Amino acid sequence: MSMITIACTINGERVETTVSSRENLADFLRDRLALTATHVGCEHGVCGACTILFDGRTARACLLLAAQADGAVIETLEGATRTGRLAALQKALYERGALQCGFCTPGMLFTAAELLEEHPAPSREEIREALSGNACRCTGYQAIVDAIETAAKDGRAER
Repeated sequence: MSMITIACTINGERVETTVSSRENLADFLRDRLALTATHVGCEHGVCGACTILFDGRTARACLLLAAQADGAVIETLEGATRTGRLAALQKALYERGALQCGFCTPGMLFTAAELLEEHPAPSREEIREALSGNACRCTGYQAIVDAIETAAKDGRAER
């Protein structure tokens, strides 16, 4: 197995390390860096639980190799929580009782934040479309859509 040296920025901190050419980014973040808010669900990029920000855009960490992170800027939920970047959305989701087990939370938050950055006043249909790549087993999505709509209307979401 070949090893590759990478250097990237994760949650504002420079990381330089060696990774296996076959190690995926989700496993690297969770197992090597203890950034466990990057959840691993389907390992096929379908459920959205492993969603992170990769160079400013949402990405599925399970579909990326750790080697692809060389030179990248990555943000996980831990970093976004520390900076307060998602605080308004987190508050709206909490107030609406929108999340239950928390497994889908990182993906929902990053997806919603990206939607609101690109489209500050989305319709309910647009919110549902944006969330269509994020699986939630606990809710019927209604409260999640309500919370994102509320955050958008109140202007509380980071844009």
